Amino acid sequence: MHSFLDPAILFFAFGILAGCVKSNLEIPQPIARFLSLYLLMALGLKGGFALAQSGFTTEIAASLGAAVLLAIVVPMIAWQVLKRLVPPFDAAAVAATYGSVSAVTFITATQYLDVQGIAYGGHMAAAMALMESPAIVIAVVLANTLRQSAGAPVVLASGNTLALAGPAAGTGTGTGTGLGKILHESFTDGTQLLLLGAMAVGLLTGEAGKEAMAPFSIDLFKGMLAFFLLDMGLLTARNLGKLRGQSRWLLAYAVGAPVVHAGLAMALALLLGLTAGNAALLMVLASSASYIAVPAVLRHAIPEANPAVYFSMSLGMTFPLNILLGIPAYTWVAGAVLG
Repeated sequence: MHSFLDPAILFFAFGILAGCVKSNLEIPQPIARFLSLYLLMALGLKGGFALAQSGFTTEIAASLGAAVLLAIVVPMIAWQVLKRLVPPFDAAAVAATYGSVSAVTFITATQYLDVQGIAYGGHMAAAMALMESPAIVIAVVLANTLRQSAGAPVVLASGNTLALAGPAAGTGTGTGTGLGKILHESFTDGTQLLLLGAMAVGLLTGEAGKEAMAPFSIDLFKGMLAFFLLDMGLLTARNLGKLRGQSRWLLAYAVGAPVVHAGLAMALALLLGLTAGNAALLMVLASSASYIAVPAVLRHAIPEANPAVYFSMSLGMTFPLNILLGIPAYTWVAGAVLG
């Protein structure tokens, strides 16, 4: 119950309520963009300062390795399950969405752990960055395989966006898949670079940098997060209507899959002997789904997939469930199991 009394969570719930009653309340897009960049920069700085204090340890290496493993295993499992329930291109897109991560969910989880007084490593921000791209690459490879098996070559259209060639386009000998472009966009994404760059600044400046940046990265953080979650609540409410008409199997997946993925993360954390705080964040990362970075890439990389399916699932169901219920539940489980 304590998590629901957190101001940031209450603003998220208020945003959903305001959206559901059709209020004209809205956060201008440039401000929402600034808030997201601020949160990533502040998170990166905090992570870098923590790394400067702790140094690189075996637990850090284990945590990062577990994160990469989950980023590969989760979308592959998702693909095997979803291709039996929905059209294959939709299955690949949903697998990418749920195999990647939500930065806002992670940031909210770190704030929740801070309020609860539970220690965690700053390197978990790097784990989040590592988990964002593998699922996208896997989904693009799966989609290209599907196109080739259907006898339609993949070609690069104008503007270097992916397109499916028609029957007259050739005999299946096209070789351009655009995978290199997808890899470049994934690893040079501005938000990801900002997060890693801020971590590097924090690591290099250490305690002196922490004291200098405290008014920016610590004092303002809670209020900025509450403001951003208000906007996310409004956005969530606007996408709830898109869930109507979706397959009940997909809705069940949006609720159940995050719990299964969190269970896999918990098993890895137990096997590797991670601390409760790091295990909780690993569970949050595994259970989250991307609703910004991955959908933006998929619209061009897998145009055959229906955006209403993967976007409404991640933002309309999984995101609010993780914010309101998942974060406190995973934190409790990690504390109960790992102490």
